[in-house]
Amino acid sequence: MRFAVVGNPGGRRVEMFSDAVRAAGLPEPRVLPWREVLVDSSPRFEPGEVVRLDSPGEDDEVELLLRGTADPTRVEGTARWYARFTGAARQVAEAARAAGATVLDDPDELAVVFDKRLCHGVLSEAGVSVPPSPTSGPTAPPVRGWDDVRALLAGSGGLRRAFVKLAHGSSASGVLAVEAGAHGRVRAATSVERTADGRLFNSLRVRRYETEAEIAAIVDTLAPDGLHIERWVPKAAQDGRAADLRVVVVGGRATHAVVRTSRSPMTNLHLGGIRGDLAAARAAAEAAGVPWQEVLGLAERAAACFPGTLCVGVDLLPGTGWRRFSVGEVNAFGDLLPRLTGLPGSGAEGLDTYGAQVAAVIRRRESAAGGTTGGGGTDAVG
Repeated sequence: MRFAVVGNPGGRRVEMFSDAVRAAGLPEPRVLPWREVLVDSSPRFEPGEVVRLDSPGEDDEVELLLRGTADPTRVEGTARWYARFTGAARQVAEAARAAGATVLDDPDELAVVFDKRLCHGVLSEAGVSVPPSPTSGPTAPPVRGWDDVRALLAGSGGLRRAFVKLAHGSSASGVLAVEAGAHGRVRAATSVERTADGRLFNSLRVRRYETEAEIAAIVDTLAPDGLHIERWVPKAAQDGRAADLRVVVVGGRATHAVVRTSRSPMTNLHLGGIRGDLAAARAAAEAAGVPWQEVLGLAERAAACFPGTLCVGVDLLPGTGWRRFSVGEVNAFGDLLPRLTGLPGSGAEGLDTYGAQVAAVIRRRESAAGGTTGGGGTDAVG
């Protein structure tokens, strides 16, 4: 068995996955650079290869091909990114299947995962708990700009506090945590920095905008790329910081988990978030009457909505007091968690997220060949 990886040569993700493949005693993966795949409509695969689609991020040339700008800090252009990426993913899958190769990532599922509106709707339809949203699902009306957001915040039964997100954004790019206060005042926390000429850039610092004019200008600039809005659910705290969990699900089983904590509404580690104490989170949930297996089971149920995708990272939002959990997002490339090994009883003990994926593929191959079975299933609860 040999892997073929569509990724960025030399990038962290490709290197860590290649390390896992070698550690499993398999041949060095063949890497097809994204920058070549994006300009060649017919990538070539070999019969029997196992094809992995990896993140196209962290490469300026690829960023230019996908978004029309080589500046990775620019916020705009996500609609173009989405169209080009999903189109390329479908071309890869078609070429791989025509060659007799196996694809680990279903391109139609990726198209849903990378649209927060569609993903939220799919999860809700499946009975997976998600924050209430007026924009989820294929028939929801589009958000045309700040006036639409303002109406949702202030209307009868309005959201009052909401996350406004780029439909196709990632890593908190373009996310605003918006609050509507007394006397019609609004404020927002976001990593978006707006320049004097109206361009938007991602910053590593979460800043606050206190005037409606500033917030409206940002939202109106983002709206053409597509927006998703959901209720801002108050999160549980750990050591005085807002906390959530990233759970990696491989082959239907929750294998890795990390707590992320922050003093801002966004817990992303690159925005000043830090890893929290997973054992303390488990203890807090169980003290509140939520069995830990039920928490992991929620992540597995979310992943089960995408059975053709080997691995996803599920963001779980614990409510105040750790009494209730919901799914914030599902991430197709949510496995970049260096130095994190598998959960006890997950079948991935001692393995990082990439090692767990390689092991899951090996188990599938052995099972299909009538060999040893094990793992790769789901122990979802509820």
